[in-house]
Amino acid sequence: MRHTLLSRRSLLAAAACAAILPLSDALAAPFESSRISVRTEGSGPDVVLIPGLNSSPRAWASTVAALPGYRYHLVQVSGFAGQPAGGNREGNVAAPVADEIARYIKEAGLKQPAVIGHSMGGTMGMMLAARHPDALSKLMVVDMYPYLGTFFAGPGAPPEKVEAVANATMAGIRSATPEQRAANTSATIAGMVNTESMRAGAIADSAASDLDVSSRAYRELIVTNLIPELPKITKPVTVLYVQPKSVPIPAEQFDYVYKSAYAPVKSLTLKRIPDSAHFIMWDQPQRFQNEVKAFLGAP
Repeated sequence: MRHTLLSRRSLLAAAACAAILPLSDALAAPFESSRISVRTEGSGPDVVLIPGLNSSPRAWASTVAALPGYRYHLVQVSGFAGQPAGGNREGNVAAPVADEIARYIKEAGLKQPAVIGHSMGGTMGMMLAARHPDALSKLMVVDMYPYLGTFFAGPGAPPEKVEAVANATMAGIRSATPEQRAANTSATIAGMVNTESMRAGAIADSAASDLDVSSRAYRELIVTNLIPELPKITKPVTVLYVQPKSVPIPAEQFDYVYKSAYAPVKSLTLKRIPDSAHFIMWDQPQRFQNEVKAFLGAP
């Protein structure tokens, strides 16, 4: 009898809690995915942050600390920065992860959050905006071009040439010795991060990334042409970009390349960030934080 009474009380207490909590909170279950993990920080309007190839949420740490008042959803892609490959063990990475982020947004009950993606994260952001237009309110792309094949195989290169270059790039990554890989990683990060004190973290994330996942994702980025999908993006897009030192053409010419590629976006803000390498958030933190603050608006 006493056991039955306690059970009834427990049920009544649970029912009372469910009545007090919003329905989404009462029924919400932890998001489970083999392709990504997501952790949240802060409170306020929702912002989804997607890091790039071989990166982790450490890319956003200084930005999150400097801009309180938002609930940040920090995405970690499986296979990068020490997270097991999981569902990214085979096939494409960027496209299915973009779909998985859309699923996260839906299952977490987010109401069209702002999305910011760096590098490969920017590619995923464009995929999300073009293929799941109702999932977000606006998108910021941090230093990512919608078709890397242009830079790897040359303007106007046919798809078969781009694919050949991408395949050769992937093969080169996979065939490198551990010593060569370490040297290549250090050289690559040095070209992507001007701020020396920030390079160690990027190198550590890259070294801890799964070689197979990383090389396939890199190949995918080279061959993926998102320019034909840009007209499908109806939400506002802000693009911050830098001109790499490895592209020694006049600034006006480089700006034209970016403007032409992103021209199909209906609502576009395009900004060149001077004196910065690929990781703008580390090389120009104040400028980057100001741009993000303007993009997000008042919390």
